[in-house]
Amino acid sequence: MRARAVSCNSCMIDSSEPEREANMSDDKTKVTDKAGEIAKNIWLAGLGAYGKAIDEAQDRLEKATKEPPRLFKDLVKKGEALEQEVKETLSSAREFSSNTVEERIRKVRENFSFTSDARSEELAEIHDKLDTLTAKVDALAAAMKPARKTAPRAKSPRKPKA
Repeated sequence: MRARAVSCNSCMIDSSEPEREANMSDDKTKVTDKAGEIAKNIWLAGLGAYGKAIDEAQDRLEKATKEPPRLFKDLVKKGEALEQEVKETLSSAREFSSNTVEERIRKVRENFSFTSDARSEELAEIHDKLDTLTAKVDALAAAMKPARKTAPRAKSPRKPKA
């Protein structure tokens, strides 16, 4: 194999190279200066926005300090009116519920009171039926006792073991 000679333009030293490096350095400086200027403008815009927000907040604070006495008085009046309305509603509801509860209690007492003649008659009738049933149960129990004594128990046949 033979070796070939390769020529390279970048390998050759050019007399205009220092000028190019100086131009590149100037370009880099310009770009850096431009970036710095943009960053400074962004910073200043942020400060301006902050200042504007503070000014607006102070304006609103000044307006709010002038209005509160009137606004507060209006809110107190509305609160008092609502309080009165709620008290009236609660008192009427309380009266209604207490009347309803008292009425129910009265009805329950009437239902369980045995002072009326109809209730007394019903109670006497129930006592008579209970006495009759008790007598019948006693008679059946007495009839079952001799039958048990006289009738011997039948043994059940045993199954043969398998």
